[in-house]
Amino acid sequence: MSDLDRHFQNYFESLDRAGDDRCFICRRTPADVKSFFGFREDGTPVDAARYGIEDVVLEQLDIMSYRGSRPVCSVCQLNLDTILLADNGREVLQTVLSEMEHERDRLWEPLE
Repeated sequence: MSDLDRHFQNYFESLDRAGDDRCFICRRTPADVKSFFGFREDGTPVDAARYGIEDVVLEQLDIMSYRGSRPVCSVCQLNLDTILLADNGREVLQTVLSEMEHERDRLWEPLE
């Protein structure tokens, strides 16, 4: 099996696990992620002249990881990397996850 075949196989297996082509964490589509980074769906810059990147094209369009148990976008990956760079990043992340799971009512303002 070629690398291309494996890539497509990983992609479709991950879609089966996730149910659609969105980031498992933030639910962004690949187009949303490209837009977040300033690129159109075809990989060309949105406002190249303004940012001085007219010669830059997002050639490799793999902005979603499809090899894990669920697809995760590069925005979420960068956010996690940033959190883990902090001295106590894992501890903070564990605290946030615990609060989200066990203290949901305390975290959100009641709707009136």
